[in-house]
Amino acid sequence: MGMSPHAGHNEPSGTSPRAVQTGVTPVTEDGSRDAKPPPSFLCENLEPESHLERLLLEARRCRICAAHLPLPPRPILRATASARLLIVGQAPGRRVHETGIPWNDPSGDRLRAWLGLTKEVFYNEARIAIIPTGLCYPGKGDRGDLPPRSECAPTWHPRLREALRHLELILLVGAHAQAYYLGNARKRTLAETVRNYREYLPGMVPLPHPSPRNQQWFKLNPWLEAEVLPEVRKLVWRLLGL
Repeated sequence: MGMSPHAGHNEPSGTSPRAVQTGVTPVTEDGSRDAKPPPSFLCENLEPESHLERLLLEARRCRICAAHLPLPPRPILRATASARLLIVGQAPGRRVHETGIPWNDPSGDRLRAWLGLTKEVFYNEARIAIIPTGLCYPGKGDRGDLPPRSECAPTWHPRLREALRHLELILLVGAHAQAYYLGNARKRTLAETVRNYREYLPGMVPLPHPSPRNQQWFKLNPWLEAEVLPEVRKLVWRLLGL
């Protein structure tokens, strides 16, 4: 979300989704297995929507990496228990941090065009959940925004996915989202991973980050527009009943 991807695979890996079967072995940043999330004040007997609402409130109050951020933490995510599609980007950019609206930038405009979705549909939380790999703006680096903080995804994604009980498809937008969710199941390059997206169905679809910084990548890989995006659009439309 407003952050340029890295073509390499340097990002930390994470656990595979529970609600979506992928066949990928769960891994964590240090290579260990079955990492447990931190304790939560949530109760198991909460109704689904109440459970998720309290978890979202807890996530939005998160300050675990505040000391490492250039601005006060502002976790940006949205979801309801009925969502069937989850979009996992990388981390909010500065504009998204300021507005509080995910994908509210040129990257978001391109992503919506790729998926053939209006803003009304894209921001309909009853249909689509939006949870980036890192919930907060990580700051600027030498080549665009810094990577998502490594603490974030292992802390929040397993618990949030657990509460999204109707989830059927996850779009992994960018190298960091793919690193966390796919781990060693990724190909040698981001381009190979995306081009072989069918291997990750029915639960996941990897996509490149739609950042304007990646114009050259798009030009070098015309098969994305010609072959992959039309099929991904069909999957998304069918799932959303469009």
